Order: sequence, then C-alpha cells, then structure tokens
Amino acid sequence: MKTMLLLFFIITSPIWPLGQNPIVGDPFIIINKQRNKLAYINENEIKEVYQVATGVTEEHTPVGKFTITVKAINPYYRKKDISGGDPKNPLGTRWMGFNAKDTDGRIYGIHGTNNKDSIGRYTTQGCVRLENDHVESLYEKVPIGTNVLIINSQKSFTELGKEFGALKK
Repeated sequence: MKTMLLLFFIITSPIWPLGQNPIVGDPFIIINKQRNKLAYINENEIKEVYQVATGVTEEHTPVGKFTITVKAINPYYRKKDISGGDPKNPLGTRWMGFNAKDTDGRIYGIHGTNNKDSIGRYTTQGCVRLENDHVESLYEKVPIGTNVLIINSQKSFTELGKEFGALKK
C-alpha cells in the first residue's frame, strides 16, 4: 500500500516534469549571448531561432543551465509598479522566468518588450528580451520545467544542442 501511495504522489507531483531534462526530443532553449540569439529545440530539431537582447554587461545575464519555473501572460512590472498589459510595461506580453542565481523565476526571465529597437543589443539588466510576437509564440510551446542554457560561445546551435543533450549526436 505504501509503495502504491508513493508511486501515486511521484506521478501526480507538480515537479514531475522537472526530472531528467533534457531527454533528446524534450523542449530545450539555448541562448547564445555572443550572438544575441535564442534557439528553441524540440523533437530533436531546432524549430526556431530568434534575435534577442541580453545584459548590458557580461555579468548582467547569468550564464549556466536553468529551468523555467514561472510563466505569466501580461506580467506585472514590480520595479516601477506598471500593470500587465500597459503599453509602458517593458516586460511586454509574456514572461517565462527561470531560476538563475538561486532565484524563483521572478527575477530573471525570457520576456517580451515595448521597445523593439532594443532587440539584438546588449541592453537588459539580466533578462532575455524578445519581440512580443516571438515571445508569445514561444510561450505557447514551452512548458514549466523546460531547461534553458545561457552561454557565450562561438559554437553553432547544432553543436551546443548535441553537447548538452538536446539533439542526437
């Protein structure tokens, strides 16, 4: 009985999708700060590549492997008390927060922007910024628990995907 109960809790646990990710074929995001590009990988294939904005200095956008822990539509901007959906909100229309630097996904994220001209530049305070239509498309495909690799590399997305287990070698 205890085994069945334990199995039930493991299977129905909300952290279940956070297990062994990536398994080739799982959704995976790679952000290359050197090129200011993001690749969305799924089903052993690079599905999309987007131009992004990253940190104004090398230290601003953290490097490492993280997990999407929070998702929000029309996120609230706490720093300046700007409600979600407000055209002045610099977070745009979607937020996918990841757990960089021992945070809970509410400090660092992949989000939209109200400033399209910033895309492709080094201008953020640590987040990864996309055009709103791109972040909206990505938001629909990315479940909580998806791994996010942020790296500064000259390697291609194919090479990085193979190296980090998101693509078959």
